[in-house]
Amino acid sequence: MSILVVGSIAYDTIETPAGKIDDALGGSTLYFSAAASLFTDVNVVGVVGSDFEKEALGFLKARDVNFDGLYVEEGKTFRWGGRYHKNMNQRDTLFTDLNVFETFEPNIPEQYKNSDYIFLANIDPVLQLHVLEQVKKPKLVVLDTMNLWIDIRREALEEVVCKSDIVIINDEELMQFTGEDNFVKAAKKIIEMGPSKLVIKRGEYGALLYSNDTFFFAPAFPLEKVVDPTGAGDTFAGGFLGFLASQEVHDENSLRSALVYGCTTASFTVEDFSLDCLREISKEGLEERFAEFKKMMVF
Repeated sequence: MSILVVGSIAYDTIETPAGKIDDALGGSTLYFSAAASLFTDVNVVGVVGSDFEKEALGFLKARDVNFDGLYVEEGKTFRWGGRYHKNMNQRDTLFTDLNVFETFEPNIPEQYKNSDYIFLANIDPVLQLHVLEQVKKPKLVVLDTMNLWIDIRREALEEVVCKSDIVIINDEELMQFTGEDNFVKAAKKIIEMGPSKLVIKRGEYGALLYSNDTFFFAPAFPLEKVVDPTGAGDTFAGGFLGFLASQEVHDENSLRSALVYGCTTASFTVEDFSLDCLREISKEGLEERFAEFKKMMVF
């Protein structure tokens, strides 16, 4: 089963207590694809500038990530810079240069329109709605969003939430969007809008799944060293939806396994800068850590 992902592709400049890297591959689309492609085929829609080096995408193409929807525009690729504090939950954005991404309008290639699964990565909700207008009866639509769109595109965001099957959002943004200060009330409010499932990202504390009036919690995998948390949320989404797309049935067991796979793939991301660890990871290596994760959660 194929997944269509629409989002950003970027060059990142990142500083953490572990070091610094300039012009590294980044963006929600690439992090998501690196994780989801461990499970199934991925179709990408995004935009880069004429300065982008396509050769860097070789490892993703080798995993059957399809880039027929990658548009190259004259100009520079989207660039972002950030500096993380000693507490990795805190970071400062040093610069955001949208460049060609500023005028991005996702036009879905004809061969992508029948994709079974849609991941609407963190972009303007108006563009996310434009994507949904072009696809044909997907089995599952998964939405990611952020506080910026809650502030400046609330009406469009509410519309795309209503059209989604699963919403992925972090804990602070969930409270901001719903106006609630209680997880249970906030989760129920989202489900009342239309989605059947809600995934709440909690950073270094893992993630929560809310489905059929029941919560399931998966902690973050304990690591001795964290190098760079950039892209962990998008990798989580890739592991989560990638696993679901590989399953015939989406029952509570598969959803809970998907949540743990999401946390497992995210744990690899933070162990190195950019996509470096995800570039080397194998399905066998992922399964080994998943097995460790499973032992850790049994009592």
